[in-house]
Amino acid sequence: MTGLSRQNRRHFLAGAAATVAATSVPLPIASGGQARASGGRAPQWDISEWINGDAGNIDTLKGKVIVIDFFQLWCPGCNKFSGPLMKHWHQKFAADVDAGRLVLVKIHTVFEGHSHQTVTRLKRYVREKNITIPVGVDRHQPGQRIPETMRRYNTRGTPEMVVIDPDGMIRFQKFGYFEPGKVEPMIVEMFGKDRA
Repeated sequence: MTGLSRQNRRHFLAGAAATVAATSVPLPIASGGQARASGGRAPQWDISEWINGDAGNIDTLKGKVIVIDFFQLWCPGCNKFSGPLMKHWHQKFAADVDAGRLVLVKIHTVFEGHSHQTVTRLKRYVREKNITIPVGVDRHQPGQRIPETMRRYNTRGTPEMVVIDPDGMIRFQKFGYFEPGKVEPMIVEMFGKDRA
């Protein structure tokens, strides 16, 4: 989205909204709980492997704003909306990332197509898409179809994005498309006085 005129950005967002509405991948079975309300404490992640470096975890990132993109490599809505949005935010908030105020993380949370969405394919996908932020592979427990971090966050499918404040509280969690311009001011507000 960087470098787009205001009119072109509106067209991009409108197209992304229609695409994501039609192509978000909902969880085919209940994930075992109600959607997590804003204000709840963010659970720890359970990651089996990191690509692009270890991002740490909720307890080690206290004091930072965290944005998580729960995605699957074959999810059309992830490729049309949440992936480009994370790249846009990485550029837009580059100074905040560099200053340690913001951590952007992608978590590959596979609940279907397990034989196709392998770690080998994920690594190739990360290279091809030029994804430079940390990518965690959500851990599967033996015999479980739904991975652990996805269970803990009660996500509804992919893409699903979560914003966590510096105190480790979930301030925003949304499955599918949302208007980024309504979330960005909240992220900036969470940086507080440190962003002078």
